[in-house]
Amino acid sequence: MKTKITTLAIFLLTLVGCNQDKKSNAPVPSEIKVENNQIELQESENELTTIENTKWVITKLEGRDMTDREKNGQIIYFILDFENKSISGFSGCNNFIGAYKLDDGNRIIFSQMGSTRMACPDAKINEAQILNIFETADNFTIANNILSLNKGKRAPLAEFKKVKMDDNLVTEKYWKLKTLGGQAVTMADNQEREIFFTLKNNNNQVTGFAGCNTMSGEFVLEEGNRIRFVNMATTLKACPDVDVNESEFLKIFELTDNYTIKDDILSLNVGRRAPLAVFEAVYMD
Repeated sequence: MKTKITTLAIFLLTLVGCNQDKKSNAPVPSEIKVENNQIELQESENELTTIENTKWVITKLEGRDMTDREKNGQIIYFILDFENKSISGFSGCNNFIGAYKLDDGNRIIFSQMGSTRMACPDAKINEAQILNIFETADNFTIANNILSLNKGKRAPLAEFKKVKMDDNLVTEKYWKLKTLGGQAVTMADNQEREIFFTLKNNNNQVTGFAGCNTMSGEFVLEEGNRIRFVNMATTLKACPDVDVNESEFLKIFELTDNYTIKDDILSLNVGRRAPLAVFEAVYMD
């Protein structure tokens, strides 16, 4: 009798040990909060990181399919800049910028939203409805690279898909003008500095020098090496002794709709015609 009891006890202990091993190999449930607080925090941080420094392209607006925007080149998107806690994007006609704040529980708040005021009668999009997404949203959910911006527990205000952030070869470079309208450009002896421009990733700003005046504005990059310049402006300095046609140079930013780059040579183009202007990348020591 004693032998039977001993054998049964060994069997039970073995069974318990196996179950404990299985539990130790099982995935850790996300509901664990006290003993595994560090694990839960790590999962939360990973989830938050996935929505920042990523391009999000709209696919649905209040349940309505929006993928047709990609076909006509008016891609509506936004990017959250982790370093500056800023949002930038394109709403169908205008660029918009602002600030954001992430909190626990996938909460998100957008503030200080503003946009350019370019008129686009052919855009066929209610930009106010797009911007209202960010004014209204207070939380987000993400699954399978689809991001939903929500208000409370209602149906999503909008859904966005995650797209790859390509290495951008055109921004954050000093582009020196080489040819304008097919003609070589040389710097006049009394010219203050060479003609150039730079595209800054921060808030999509354009800065440069047109031969006499400094210039500024904004730009929009879209797939297929498409580019648009908006809100371009210059200082009003007069340089009667400088032999440069600033208006001809500034005109290229009104006309350009695409660009090409090869071996640090940038061409600004309209359609498939000959380049409006050609620039060379200059690297400062």
